[in-house]
Amino acid sequence: MSLENCTERDLIILEHIEQDPDTSQAAMANTLEVAVGTINWHLKRLIEKGYVKVRHAERRKLKYIITPEGLALRAKLTIDYIQNSFNLYRLVRERVMVTLQDVHTAGYTAVRIEGSGDVAEVCRLTCLEQGIEIVTDSSAPLLRIVGLKVFFEPEDHKTL
Repeated sequence: MSLENCTERDLIILEHIEQDPDTSQAAMANTLEVAVGTINWHLKRLIEKGYVKVRHAERRKLKYIITPEGLALRAKLTIDYIQNSFNLYRLVRERVMVTLQDVHTAGYTAVRIEGSGDVAEVCRLTCLEQGIEIVTDSSAPLLRIVGLKVFFEPEDHKTL
């Protein structure tokens, strides 16, 4: 799981601690695919702000405890994450709908999709919803996914 920004990292770390308070920084770093120093930096910030407390469980083992303030932060960050995800979904869906208007105007009923990930999945679902068949035929027009953008490339304008 990649960590996109500071608030998303805080949310993921808080959720990880909530699931396993006895976890180590190395285990969190391994699970989250980041350096131990990154986890350490975030934990120090969360501790300084009063969102997490640390207790010594054994000689060199620490136990992380989320404070009531930390639980409130996790709830707020979760709501923000969900809201941002829906906003992103709406943006991508709107872009796909505009692109599909071009597909309809050009008289096509089937397209190929080049790309992967969430944006491509939204594109696939929107095509199916709008009655556009998804095919693998190389002569069909192409919907190319680049980041959050969707480009319509009719068959007579294919790029090589």
